[in-house]
Amino acid sequence: MNKLGDKEFGIYKNNLRESKCINNREILEILPIRLRNIFNNLPNRFINDVEEIRFRVNSPLIINCRGDDYYFTKDGRSTKVNIDVITINKDDIRTCFQLVTDYSAYALEEEIRNGFITIKGGHRVGICGKAVIEGGKVRTIKDISGLNIRISREKYGCGEKVIKYIIKGPEIIFNTLIVSPPGCGKTTILRDIIRLISNGTKSYDFKGINVSVVDERSEIAGCYDGVPQKDLGMRTDVLDGCPKAQGMIMLIRSMSPRVIATDEIGRDEDIYALKEAMNAGVKFITTVHGDSLDEIIRRNNIATLIENKIFERVIILTNKPRVGTVKEIIDLESNTILNDDLLVDRREKYGT
Repeated sequence: MNKLGDKEFGIYKNNLRESKCINNREILEILPIRLRNIFNNLPNRFINDVEEIRFRVNSPLIINCRGDDYYFTKDGRSTKVNIDVITINKDDIRTCFQLVTDYSAYALEEEIRNGFITIKGGHRVGICGKAVIEGGKVRTIKDISGLNIRISREKYGCGEKVIKYIIKGPEIIFNTLIVSPPGCGKTTILRDIIRLISNGTKSYDFKGINVSVVDERSEIAGCYDGVPQKDLGMRTDVLDGCPKAQGMIMLIRSMSPRVIATDEIGRDEDIYALKEAMNAGVKFITTVHGDSLDEIIRRNNIATLIENKIFERVIILTNKPRVGTVKEIIDLESNTILNDDLLVDRREKYGT
């Protein structure tokens, strides 16, 4: 791939320095010039709520903001109507991919074969194109035809609304499962819970304890060059890019965690590793995709954990009325909903 010319690169750097979107500098660094200029002219209140930026060859530029898709007219105005809007071409995708990989796709081949690259700031760029298969496995992706820039943000304090239901004592927590449909903020709230457990919180007289994170998809800590881009607390160790099951066992043996945190369990090996952690006296916090407790217990692996009361607390999230809303917090021992505003017996609600 050809690099940007000296003149174009100079313009790129000057525009970057003059950008109003200081909090999104990492995103601007990977955008082609014509698209970056659009972002420079958008109001900050819009930029701050952007969730995804979609590049698809020969298709409109689409930005997802607060759950809605927006297109952009040739003069840079946002619109929800797909008429006479900016279309992504091959040059846009090639330039963006060059900037994402810092012109060294070979050095990032391991990440590319997994379908995404984590950039500075912990943001993730999903990749689509022609899969190159070797030995029955994906070796890399070439002829890139689509990129999805997923904006990663920290929301300090979002875990405060649930932390009191997770704390069991001055240095002990309940084994907790966070249930959430995609896009409802489960990773964001998990990240803040980890930070609170790691640092401690005086509000509930909870001392900070050692937390180990297995970040298989680099979403929780957003590591870049081995350094977490997100604040997970001062007593947190991160094993980045490692399969969850293997990582949990490794951390138990090497890092003496009091708590292990992961994202999106479900495979047989994940369940086995969670049980090993429990047998070693380690508490855990993890997540699973789902809309309700009744839905996830229809999955054999999760049902076993629920029925054996390996989880003690279940937190269910929704996106109504907004992303990150806590729908229910359930104590599995007493089968009771614990939310202050929903303090009812589940047996009355569900007839179980």
